Amino acid sequence: MYTSHEDIGYDFEDDPKDKKTLKPHPDIDGGWAWVMVLSSFFVHILIMGSQMALGVLNVEWLEEFHQSRGLTAWVSSLSMGVTLIVGPFIGLFINTCGCRRTAIIGGLLNSLGWVLSAYAANVYYLFITFGLAAGFGSGMAYLPAVVMVGRYFQKRRALAQGLSTTGTGFGTFLMTVLLKYLCAEYGWRNAMFIQGAVSLNLCVCGALMRPLSPGMDCDDPEGKAPHHVLPAHSTESVRSSGHLGEAEEKPGGPNTEDNSLGDAPAQACQEKAAHTDMCAFRLLKTVSQLTMRVRKGFRDWYSGYFGTASLFTNRMFVAFIFWALFAYSSFVIPFIHLPEIVNLYKLSEQNDVFPLTSIIAIVHIFGKVVLGVVADLPCISVWNVFLMANFTLVLSIFILPLMHTYAGLAVICALIGFSSGYFSLMPVVTEDLVGIEHLANAYGIIICANGISALLGPPFAGWIFDITQKYDFSFYISGLLYMVGILFLLIQPCIQIIEQSRKKYMDGANV
Repeated sequence: MYTSHEDIGYDFEDDPKDKKTLKPHPDIDGGWAWVMVLSSFFVHILIMGSQMALGVLNVEWLEEFHQSRGLTAWVSSLSMGVTLIVGPFIGLFINTCGCRRTAIIGGLLNSLGWVLSAYAANVYYLFITFGLAAGFGSGMAYLPAVVMVGRYFQKRRALAQGLSTTGTGFGTFLMTVLLKYLCAEYGWRNAMFIQGAVSLNLCVCGALMRPLSPGMDCDDPEGKAPHHVLPAHSTESVRSSGHLGEAEEKPGGPNTEDNSLGDAPAQACQEKAAHTDMCAFRLLKTVSQLTMRVRKGFRDWYSGYFGTASLFTNRMFVAFIFWALFAYSSFVIPFIHLPEIVNLYKLSEQNDVFPLTSIIAIVHIFGKVVLGVVADLPCISVWNVFLMANFTLVLSIFILPLMHTYAGLAVICALIGFSSGYFSLMPVVTEDLVGIEHLANAYGIIICANGISALLGPPFAGWIFDITQKYDFSFYISGLLYMVGILFLLIQPCIQIIEQSRKKYMDGANV
């Protein structure tokens, strides 16, 4: 599968398809790699942190537009869902433009969505400006931040992903405080306008996503030697363009030196014509290169999803997709509905001192770092750590409805926060399944499945509450679906082992 040369962790000597000519890049696992972790960290603060803090704005929207809670909640849910659902399409941008340009464009679009939302006249306007525009921009900036960290690290990928994704927890605190202050001082409209300006820092984070092969020209779709653009009036640059060199040999050659004074107007016209032809040649060359990149990027993106090299031919990866469809809602539902659960249990005073959602966010930070460190140990399997964390989370989801005291809920929330730290291992697990060259497209599919889960999970839990007047069943149902997803991951390797054994047996019988 094609991957933009600005993102590949190897230098190419001659043929990019010849694996024997690959040599490790010096920035892998060090140097600029840690700057990449810092960039991804701030992307998580600005995107995921602000989305987790949208409850502050949700209250303002309810008071402003006087719509139902369910309809107004779709603004936040749509923004979170679109950010993740557009993952497969962002893979096309990455294949064509590279991670750096994709992240910068996403930062601009996200900022524009925030600013336009400040002029919203109704909730439906917010669906377009905030849910779709800002959500799509967030997706364009988020996926490159995750993918680039995976490409800059080999030995310590889990730790690097864990450190970068802790920005979600830090961002939840920072953005909640910031939005509360801005809404109180300037009103929610000006708060969104200011937040749009803050979101422009996503462009700075994108600019830090420096290509791993700085000697390669990212505009060259074939991965050949870089083009050195010389000044417009350079004789060498004109001569290197075929027929343009011939056009300059006449006015600049030794045979015309004696006549240069008498033919000054003609020489000036010839130089002007040569300069115009050179500019036109460069423009055509640039357009041709861009066209080739777009066509090749789309062709490889399409083949990765629907062609013979489709990721869906990897059955273990398909099982991973089913897991992602059911997993994320089990984390989002407590985050969204715990404040109302606390009110139902009459624990508001204790929760105001230290909110349960804050416990999840704080422990979530430590969970990502700890699980990343453990997964990087040489004697530990990343898959084993990933599965154990999933089992702990689904067990916590089943136990949560049984707790009716603040202390009991706090313990379960801590378990949810710590075990959900496996999110930092998802890029590593995805890379192990499909390889580094397919990481952008594959992880785009995974976060798309997570986005569907985030989009439908909280409204589903609210619908269950409307029917039963309890949140208990929503946790039980989401936990059961989550367990089904885990079983998909466990059963698939067993099926592969059985099939391999059966094939060996049949080959032996034929012999």
